[in-house]
Amino acid sequence: MSGTFLGMPATAPRGVGHLRGDQTFPEAAHDALGNSQLRRNLRHATTTIRGKSGRVIAELPDWQELRDAGSAIKADVMSRLPELLEALEERVTEAGGVVHWAADANEANQIVTRLVRETGSTRVIKVKSMATQEIALNEALEQAGITPVETDLAELIVQLGDDRPSHILVPAIHRNRSEIREIFLRAMPGVDPALTDDPPVLAAAARRYLRETFLSTTVAVSGANFAIAETGTLGVVESEGNGRMCLTLPDTLITVMGIEKVLPTWRDLEVFLQLLPRASTGERMNPYTTMWTGVTPGDGPQNFHLVLLDNGRSAVLADPAGRSALHCIRCSACLNVCPVYERTGGHAYGSVYPGPIGAVLSPQLTGVADNASLPYASSLCGACFDACPVKIDIPSMLVHLRNKVPHPAAERAAMATAARIMNHPRLYARAQRAAKLARIAGRRGRGLPPPLSGWTAGRDLPEFPKQTFRDWWAQR
Repeated sequence: MSGTFLGMPATAPRGVGHLRGDQTFPEAAHDALGNSQLRRNLRHATTTIRGKSGRVIAELPDWQELRDAGSAIKADVMSRLPELLEALEERVTEAGGVVHWAADANEANQIVTRLVRETGSTRVIKVKSMATQEIALNEALEQAGITPVETDLAELIVQLGDDRPSHILVPAIHRNRSEIREIFLRAMPGVDPALTDDPPVLAAAARRYLRETFLSTTVAVSGANFAIAETGTLGVVESEGNGRMCLTLPDTLITVMGIEKVLPTWRDLEVFLQLLPRASTGERMNPYTTMWTGVTPGDGPQNFHLVLLDNGRSAVLADPAGRSALHCIRCSACLNVCPVYERTGGHAYGSVYPGPIGAVLSPQLTGVADNASLPYASSLCGACFDACPVKIDIPSMLVHLRNKVPHPAAERAAMATAARIMNHPRLYARAQRAAKLARIAGRRGRGLPPPLSGWTAGRDLPEFPKQTFRDWWAQR
């Protein structure tokens, strides 16, 4: 029997997957800020993507209406997710596929490993997939003696570099072409020692390396951007063609999909195929959009398995104030406009989901206590909300999650004291006069002395005026 029951939420298990970091965000961000090359790479990439995206979005007179439609469809999905998933399972099964329900990362990894072993293959080719990164599927396969090969160019760079993705759309955004050349020379079998860092040359080297793998590997593992409950159709959008190769050449295809990716009808898909490419890569449409429904005799994979992954999503769904994080279509628009992400990069978030969406999604998937620093990884400027193609109100959700973070006893006591002072005018007036001391006690008037310095280590304390309003009023 399946261990997945919508409405009985459980967070993602510890000890498996890539949702929790080894450091808090402030600690990891401090290290990242010291890497000037990383900041240059991020600034160049995000600026370029923002510019392209802004130009193609401006071409659509109904962009805001499309955002409204996308948001409404996603809200409808969340309101009746169980029935849509059951309909999807029924349609996929009718079309010759097999549906598996995975309660968490451990169960999903066990299912996929078993399915690969049953084929007798010791190697799989992979389409870029956030879900398989989330559950650390590659590591699980390797432990079972199965070699996973990433076929997306950026994912391949990350894999060969023994690295981790730092962006939802461009996993190797933190690498420049000289660094990529060094990775290829060091880790890519059969690469030309005279390889240059010219982008077409690097792409050609990757293409030669992958071609034999495409033609000789009988099992593929993919994610899915969308699934249509009405027809049982799955879809992947990508820009290189590697996905098309993985999804059509192998004998067996295993798709791992988060349960929130389902859409009710085929017509709903047309909204997202307009929103996603413009918000993500700044294109009018994806170069490759591959759709498949079950098994077609003599055409494409003859064995299809769909693994529906929960891994904390029911816990997100159970929170009315936080469930819209599941609306995310993984476009990365919020990352590309975020001033915090642009300076720290994705690794600082400690999760496969970085940036503003990661700051609200990861804590909910794991439980807020396991990612307590992420809701504070934001200036609350609101740029992410403006950029999101499905209008996820990330700033409001960040504030909501900050209220759920377990605060230290000293901080709770300090906030209670502040509340009492602000509730009594005479105490507040005295506190204003005492606060002037901070202008000379703090570091250049911008911090507080110990033990209160921990509060201002990550915050600028406003300059206290030489004359308060009360003093000004009293003189008049």
